[in-house]
This record gives sequence, C-alpha cells and structure tokens, in this order.
Amino acid sequence: MRISEAFPSNYLRATDLQGRNIKVTIDRIEMEEIGDDRKPILYFIGKEKGVVLNKTNANNIAAAYGDNTDDWQGAEVVLYEAMVDFQGKTVAAIRIRIPPRTPVRQRSTPEQETPPAAPPPSRDPDDDIPF
Repeated sequence: MRISEAFPSNYLRATDLQGRNIKVTIDRIEMEEIGDDRKPILYFIGKEKGVVLNKTNANNIAAAYGDNTDDWQGAEVVLYEAMVDFQGKTVAAIRIRIPPRTPVRQRSTPEQETPPAAPPPSRDPDDDIPF
C-alpha cells in the first residue's frame, strides 16, 4: 500500500504525474480555502483535480497568456515534476511551462513565392569516359 493512496488529496501532487510531462488545457481558475488561506486553483478540461497555483507557476502562465486569468481559458500548459526548495527542504513540486508553439505556416503572395530551383544541367553519360 502507498501512503499517498491512504491519504488522497483534493488537488494534484507531483507524485500524481508519475514522472511524466502532461499537456493539459486550462478550464478555469477558482479561489478556494486551503487551511487558513485563500489560494487560486487551476482546473483543466477533462481532469477532476486542480493544481494549487503558486506565484512561480502563475507568473509563467501570465508571461505567455496575459495577466487576466479569464484569458487563460482554453490555453495549453505542460505540467511536470521538479525538485524545489520549500521551507529548507528539497521536495517534489508541480511546475508549469508553456508548450512550444507550432509555427503557423503563412500563405505567401505571388510576389513572395520563390521560383522553383532550376533542374541541374543534363550531363551526357559519356562525359566522364576518357576517349
């Protein structure tokens, strides 16, 4: 038996990722009571548990998608496990990064199109024969 299974959490923990990078789509952010604090919780489409959003992860998302959390809905992020310092100890934590964007192929106008390369000059197969 795993202790983590004996005491399940309402929120995602680093161990839930099982060492994988998980791409998810942001559904919403809700402020919830955690202990004596109110913290933002980031929820994802198709997932039950959310991530307690810390300042580092919030700033990473805001740098890509803007400061207004309402604009984050539908945005993709990658969850991954990282070792971090917390209260003098090194612990596993969930970190969030923005997935690489696939470049959008722009349609070119006729002026921008490059002509196809000229075919190589045809060579007579006998050119290399020394007689």
